[in-house]
Amino acid sequence: MSTFKVDFCKIKGEIKPVHAVGQPPWMGVGGQYLHYLTEAHIPYARLHDMGGAYGGMVYVDVPNIFRDFDADENDPMSYDFTFTDILVTKLMESGCKPYYRLGVTIENTVKIKPYRIIPPADFHKWARICEHIISHYREGWADGFEYDIEYWEIWNECDNMPRPEENPMWVGTKEQYYELYDIASKHLKACFGDSIKVGGYASSGLYGILNDPTLYGINMPANTEPIPEYRNENFMAFFLGFFEYIKAHNCPLDFFSWHSYAGVSNTVVMEKFIEKHLEENGYGDVEIHVNEWNNASTVDFRGSSYAASTACEMMIRMHGTKCYMMNYYDARIGQSVYGGLFNPMTYKPLCTYYPFKAIGELYAMGNEVVCECDGNTVCLAAISDDGEKKGIVLVNTKEDEAVECDLEGMRAYLIDEDHMMEEIDFDGKVLEIKKYQAVLLIN
Repeated sequence: MSTFKVDFCKIKGEIKPVHAVGQPPWMGVGGQYLHYLTEAHIPYARLHDMGGAYGGMVYVDVPNIFRDFDADENDPMSYDFTFTDILVTKLMESGCKPYYRLGVTIENTVKIKPYRIIPPADFHKWARICEHIISHYREGWADGFEYDIEYWEIWNECDNMPRPEENPMWVGTKEQYYELYDIASKHLKACFGDSIKVGGYASSGLYGILNDPTLYGINMPANTEPIPEYRNENFMAFFLGFFEYIKAHNCPLDFFSWHSYAGVSNTVVMEKFIEKHLEENGYGDVEIHVNEWNNASTVDFRGSSYAASTACEMMIRMHGTKCYMMNYYDARIGQSVYGGLFNPMTYKPLCTYYPFKAIGELYAMGNEVVCECDGNTVCLAAISDDGEKKGIVLVNTKEDEAVECDLEGMRAYLIDEDHMMEEIDFDGKVLEIKKYQAVLLIN
């Protein structure tokens, strides 16, 4: 039997938004499924890959809003905000802020013909277009809004492939992206200052360090079975080159975003490397966002206890790093191997949705407190400012175990493929938690 201890009097800091999502559950223009974000206290929804969502090529992407690049970027009539206004407004009404990616949706047919993933013809004009998009949503420009949308990300995964002609996100060189980031980040910060946070570059991942960790200053054994993807070397070169460039050109960087489709332990290793690299290069205060991640991104795992529990473990373990935000890819409703939170046939939540809802309960309380377990279980605990509400999320991805505790007066809610955060009997003294189960304890 393992033991669990929590000290609700010892506040460690804040519960961070590690349960944010990418691609919200958006169908049509009614926002009828966004209540799932509200109920789970989901704080942010990243809007990458929304460009081709329901309704056609009308949402979010810069060329969907500014359709003729030769038009006058200072003329409100050059912009079409119609559908994006509906999306952004419905999200804000749901209590979930947009995390706005300035760029384009992925084009998986790049080898046939690229359309919108070609570098802008004029980087300075593109930056001014982005300025007006931000001004529309933050300052009311062009009959817009005054929404407090703080995160503005410059493009996505420009490192996706080493050869531009194969890259479904950026048919250009890495040097071209560095220049675009340089010009756009400086322009946007000059326009809006610290009222917004600008960053990028949505790295495809740094899996290359897992094959040779000592080369990158990581004290751990190399993978016994090296990850063979030929893109890994490109990912690392792009990452190192990006920071060399922005440091030399004094580019602003409020947050660094990166992606992981690896398991929990390897994602933590990559995170630690990023923390180390940023610290050593003078970016120790920059927010780190894993704004695409999915550790069970196959149809075989969809709706399984494995997917739910490992997602829960990912959020808890990453919460213990310097990572500030995570955005699960993704929360869409419909046919997608990545859409792991909702049943694509019934549109109802799968069990993987409920760890996000459980951690959302802690996020709503606000304050992280000290907790520890000496067995297979990992945990995260919180208390509200007034001390009235207390909560704990525990998850076990190893062997079944009984957890000894002193938690009388708390209710227990079980999460696995057969229990959608359903209340179970709990005496406050012993919690039985099986492999691939998570539990929310709340008073």
